[in-house]
Order: sequence, then structure tokens, then C-alpha cells
Amino acid sequence: MDTGQNIVTDKTPSALFLVLTVNDGGEDAVRDGIEGLDGIVTTVSSRFPDATLTAIIGIGSQAWDRLFSGPRPAELHPFIELTGEVHTAPSTPGDVLLHIKSSRPDLTFEVGRLWTATLGDAVSTVDETHGFRYFDMRDLTGFVDGTENPAGADAVATITVDADTDPDFAGGSYVAVQKYVTDLAAWNALPVPDQEDAFGRSKFENVEMADDVKPTNAHTALTNLPDVDGEAQEILRDNMPFGDVAGDGEKGTYFIAYSKTPEITEVMLRNMFIGDPEGNHDRLLDFTTAITGTQFFAPSAQFLADLPPAPSAADEEPEPEPEPDGSLGIGSLR
Repeated sequence: MDTGQNIVTDKTPSALFLVLTVNDGGEDAVRDGIEGLDGIVTTVSSRFPDATLTAIIGIGSQAWDRLFSGPRPAELHPFIELTGEVHTAPSTPGDVLLHIKSSRPDLTFEVGRLWTATLGDAVSTVDETHGFRYFDMRDLTGFVDGTENPAGADAVATITVDADTDPDFAGGSYVAVQKYVTDLAAWNALPVPDQEDAFGRSKFENVEMADDVKPTNAHTALTNLPDVDGEAQEILRDNMPFGDVAGDGEKGTYFIAYSKTPEITEVMLRNMFIGDPEGNHDRLLDFTTAITGTQFFAPSAQFLADLPPAPSAADEEPEPEPEPDGSLGIGSLR
């Protein structure tokens, strides 16, 4: 079976998230960059062999057929914008995602610097976010982030496309990213018991509330999906806080979710923004705003080591992608 990229790791103290678009005529340079990424990581790692360093690359739906001939991941499509009665999850541009993780921020910076230098004007930067670990893996709200993450073999199974589902892309993972900007002044003015109601967990002890006392609009009430046929519907979050300290600079949480199918993440986001039932949106969204939203496919290591040929001029133009209907196919999960 194809093995995935090195996604399941211990939480690192630093991360760099790069979202890029491929400029017209930049496809060959991006393919070369994809092939050369592993060498850059190896070179930087060799200087500090005891430091954790890994880089994961994802390709967006609109770029896939510009970069590769042949089949495409079965469920790869653009991020679905969600517009609720109060809050919106926007869909924003993004052809390539680079997620770099390290125990040292200088190493994440160095890999990002060297790799983007190889791409030059073949790409444009949509977003560059430097994340950091905040105390005992809390986000800037003061709550522990990623509590519900699976671990070990369960984590691998959670994020890995299997051969029965999509044999051409076994070992890969779907990945969604959103950048959330938090109104910390408004959040910090909220009494701690009200903050705990918004999360559905205690702030300091990180203990989840019992279902009979947890508010229906608590974050954990809307994002913890029921099992289907005895199988947990989970994602692997690798979120990181980010921010500027002075003035009104942006600060918040960079959300990144890996999964074996994008449908699970989409149902969670639908519950948050549209509500379950409709109108019962996630209370956290009253304090934090999604300003980006993009979806990618992170292929297996074997795929990246032996890329399919580039599309030729003789290839037929791909059919236009149908607009997502917003239903998210949630009938199969609920």
C-alpha cells in the first residue's frame, strides 16, 4: 500500500502554512518544485539532525489538471462556501499548500524560503502564516486545541484514503485549511463560565461537559459527529495559533484538518456555520471569523516520488467543475 506523507507527528512548537496560486505558464516550475521539496527538507534537516522537521504538500482542485495528466482524486473539489444566518465560511483561492512543521522556527522558515525561491514568479502567495505553540497546546482563547484528535494507528486510518475507496490515490489525504481571526477583547470580556459553555469543555482542566448539560450550540456539540455503522467520523487537526502582538494586527487560529474524505470536515463546518438544527450556529463564531477557506489533496509519498506526466497540449480541455450544491452529501454521515 502507498504510504502517506509524514502528517501524523507529535505537536511541534512551530509551523509555517503557505497557500499559493500557480501563475499562467508556471506549471513546469511548480512540478519541479514538488519534486525538489524532499531534497530541501533533507538538506535543512542534515544541519540539525535531532530537530523535528517535516513538510507536507497539497494540491488544489483547480490546479490538479494543470499539473498532472491521468486520473484525479475522486473527491477533490473546491472548498464549499457556507453562508449561515449570521456567519460565513468563505471559499478563497489556493492551488498549492505547503505545511511545514518543526521543533525550531528557523528550520520552518529556511525550508519555506528555499522552496519558494525555486518557484520564483511561477506562483503568487495568497497567504503566509507562521504558527507557534502556545503554552500547553492551547489556542489564544486559553482552551486546549485538538483534544478530540485520534492518535497512533487510529490517526493514520482517519486521514488515509484506502485502496478500496480510490485505488489510484491510496495513501493520500484530503486537507482543508481556514484562517480564523479572533476578537480577543470581546472573548476576554466574556466570563469564564460563558467561555466554557461556548466550547463545551472546562477551560483549565480541559474536561468535556456531559451531554445533558452541554449547550446545543457549544463547539464540541456541533463538531463531534456520531459514529456511522460503528465507525468514528473523525479528522486530524494540526491547528496552530498565530498573530501580531501590537495594535490591531490579526491574531487567531490557523485551522488545518486532514481526513480520508473531505465530507467529514464539510459536515463539521456545516454544523458550525449553518447550524444543527439550522440556525443553531457554533457560539465560538461570535468571537472568531473565518477569512480564508481552501481544500487540497496531499498525495502519497510514492506519488510525489514518481509524478505522472504533465498534461500535453493535445490533451482535451477538462470539463468545467460543477458548482457544489452545498448539500455536502451529509445523508451518508448522519
